[in-house]
Amino acid sequence: MRISRTAAGTLFVTGALTLTLTALVYPSMLGVQTVSSAPSRVIANTSAGPLTEADRDFVVKVRAAGLWEFPSGELAMKKGTTPAVRTAGAHLVNGHANLDAVDRKVAAELGITLPNQPSPQQQGFVTTLTNDTGKQFDNDLANILRLTHGQIFPAIANIRATTKNTLVRQLADVANDTVLDHITVMEQTGLVNFDSLVFQETTPPKLPKSSLTPPAPQPGEPTVILSPPPGFTPPPSTTPGAAAAPGSSPTTG
Repeated sequence: MRISRTAAGTLFVTGALTLTLTALVYPSMLGVQTVSSAPSRVIANTSAGPLTEADRDFVVKVRAAGLWEFPSGELAMKKGTTPAVRTAGAHLVNGHANLDAVDRKVAAELGITLPNQPSPQQQGFVTTLTNDTGKQFDNDLANILRLTHGQIFPAIANIRATTKNTLVRQLADVANDTVLDHITVMEQTGLVNFDSLVFQETTPPKLPKSSLTPPAPQPGEPTVILSPPPGFTPPPSTTPGAAAAPGSSPTTG
């Protein structure tokens, strides 16, 4: 898939999809449009409580989020033209390494199969940032990541309020802290276009389910581990008092 940009700012994906920037950056990292039509249906009874389709979707999409936001953070650390953008990248790397470690542990305990690749839409985000340079990279990173993180608050709140599974509640707590931290550092870049943000959050486009669903792993495929680079120093959280997520330096899985 190849993405190019016109002078008017429209992004074109060469292949199966042609999307405007608005379409490209929606929905949130949790992929709320992919939740089953029967989200409250119990699919398993576990020692941590009943597991619903919505619970399973949440665990899978938290994993998919890290699979595109972690490499986006690595790109920001290398390509960001300002200290604030590079710092935001470090927060993405650290936050999703921690969150992914929790997510993989919860998934293993609940018997949930996790993807090793993000959805096609999320892969498009990474392609855009990979192709960007200079100030365009800074602006796209800040606005794409601020929008996607901002959209997940209702999904996290809904899962946290309605799930009867204690492990899913714990994951939602960590996800909420991580998302708030990432929203904050994106805003601290000074590049977020709030007028555009509000429009995109209130008028989401409809995308095909195939664009929003991460592919299932192949049988026997090793688990992808989100490991910060050697010598990486975790940045301080922007949410004082938030509990540190376990597994800050995962290396195996």
